[in-house]
Formats: sequence, structure tokens, C-alpha cells
Amino acid sequence: MPRSRSEMIAGTRARLVAAARQAFGTAGYADASMDAFTADAGLTRGALYHHFGDKRGLFQAVVQQIDAEMTERLARISAQAPTRWQGFVDEMTAYIEMALEPEIQRILFRDGPAVLGDISQWEHTSGCIQGMTATLEALRADGVLCDIDPEAAARLLNGASSHAATWIAASDDPERTSRQAVATFRALLEGLRRPVDNSVVRHLI
Repeated sequence: MPRSRSEMIAGTRARLVAAARQAFGTAGYADASMDAFTADAGLTRGALYHHFGDKRGLFQAVVQQIDAEMTERLARISAQAPTRWQGFVDEMTAYIEMALEPEIQRILFRDGPAVLGDISQWEHTSGCIQGMTATLEALRADGVLCDIDPEAAARLLNGASSHAATWIAASDDPERTSRQAVATFRALLEGLRRPVDNSVVRHLI
């Protein structure tokens, strides 16, 4: 059965994104040859221009694909935690640690800011902040979080985690920098927790 036009368009876009992702992840954005990766996809440079406008537009599509995959992974990590708080901590630190993965490191945290600008201004960031705000509101309602503004905290934590990831990506020793960043970030998160009332704990005992 012949494929529909929409299926053909989707297939062409998927082939271009897959070929570009491989090129950007190995050679980097600046050195990735449009002629080479379009040829690898069995397409022409004209197809790239038609579907994505230019190389930057295709790069943005690759970033969106990787970001969506990361979001799914982080959601699974959070869901596996025994408590909402632990899920939040695990999700935030896992995001930072993903900067050690070669493809994510190069595309999102090294080339991404250079090509697409400040991560805080990327299209998906507002959705991340909204989701984080909702989680912090729930944690405050649970009595786990101290009395702070959830949206303000979400924006600050989002910026801190993104900066930590770009710091790792640019480091001469990413493994060491990741350990430093994660340990310090965990300490910062602990500072947001409501102090335990020890008198209540003693009474319960």
C-alpha cells in the first residue's frame, strides 16, 4: 500500500534528524557537513532546506528530540523513588549527570548554547519550569518544603542545574566536575527542606 504524503514527509524528516544527530554528536555542529549527512540519509541539501530551513533549524530539531528523550528518562527515574521528595532530588541530579553522556554533552551542553543561545530561553524551558513549580507546590503542601515561592525556586533551580551541566560539558575533567556539581546541588536542595521538629519525633518514639 503506497504511503500517504504525510507519512512520506514524516519519514524524510526522521531520516534527516537521524543523520544530523549522528553528525552533530560525533563531529560537532561546526564541523558537521550538510552535504555529507544529507547524503547519508539518501537525500539532498534541498530537502534539508525545505523541511528545516537551514542547518540551525535541523540542529534545533535534534535538540528537541534529545530533550524529549531525556524528559522521559527523568520521569521514569522520579517515578521509581520511594517518596516525592526523593524523586525530585533524583530527577534533578540525574539531569546534571546526563552531561557526562557524550552525545548529550556535545549537542545540548556544548554546541547548544553556542548555536541556540541561552538555555533559559529555549522553547522547552518554560514547560520544565512549570512542571518543577507544580512538584514544588506539592512538596510544600506535603509539609516537606520550607515556606518559599515555588515558581521562584523552580526558576533558580532550573538555572542552577543547566549551569552545572554546561560547566561539566566544558570541563577538562568532566567526571570530577560532575561529582562536585552533584554533591553541592544535593546540599542546596537539602536547604529547601522544612526542618524536622525533633520534639515531635521524640514524642512519637
